[in-house]
Amino acid sequence: MSASPARAIAVGGICLTRIYQVEHVAPVPAKVLAHALVEVVDGMALSAAFAFMRLGGQAAIWGRCGDDAGGRAARQSLRQEGLDVSSLRNVAGAASSQAAVIVDAKGERLVVPFHDPTLDASPHWLPLQQLAGADILLCDVRWPEGAQAAMRAARQLGVPVMLDGEAAAPQTLETLVQLASHAVFSDAGVLALTGAGSVDVALLEVAGRHAGHVGATCGADGYAWVEGGVVRRVSAPKVKVVDTLGAGDVFHGAFALALTEGQSPERAASFACHAASLKCTRLGGRLGCPSRQEVLASLRAGP
Repeated sequence: MSASPARAIAVGGICLTRIYQVEHVAPVPAKVLAHALVEVVDGMALSAAFAFMRLGGQAAIWGRCGDDAGGRAARQSLRQEGLDVSSLRNVAGAASSQAAVIVDAKGERLVVPFHDPTLDASPHWLPLQQLAGADILLCDVRWPEGAQAAMRAARQLGVPVMLDGEAAAPQTLETLVQLASHAVFSDAGVLALTGAGSVDVALLEVAGRHAGHVGATCGADGYAWVEGGVVRRVSAPKVKVVDTLGAGDVFHGAFALALTEGQSPERAASFACHAASLKCTRLGGRLGCPSRQEVLASLRAGP
């Protein structure tokens, strides 16, 4: 690692989430007793930034919450975790986003979010000049106006931009992908964008019109990306899955950190796959992100 930790800025949605762990998700109508509950402030870019920080970097959050009790609590919680929240905006008159997540015994989940449609989407207040001090910009698709403004500014400054290409409206994805130096999709996201029948075909299609890095997280099957006109892959270690929530976000944060530290895409992807897999062994979404020492130990242990 370098003497000075790498710095990321993350732009995206912020949500107050309650995670309920149950034995199984029953068909309605039903009542199922939860045997564990975790409360976390999350969001895709936010969770990636947390992983970036947890694994050795520094990170700032640019996003919006309501100016309500939940939004104020979110700011305090993220500050206590060590994230820079000086550019987190509490929007007057709006409610903070909330979600209930039901996680079953296999680690699979049902996510029920609520987003206030009156939450001001304008990015005019973003301190874009601060991007000059960042090593990488992390963006998701949940606040496209903010992501687009930050991505354009970052590209003008020569700052790498990693997009979390989760499933979203095709036009939104297409616009944001063209602004990213690293378009890192979920497998569902790249299939939704292209309509292709396989991840490999979808990645090659996107890479054919995008000059930067194009890849996709594939859950237990690891990570696939296009290099030299062919699809390459690294595998993920096999683990006992407890909670998959936030695993892709942890991958993004770990991958971004490893790249900013000078690792090759292959080594960075392997590092990130181990980080994401270890996260899946713990309940709590992004809070299950492992330490750097744990990831390195997992890498030494092999697949």
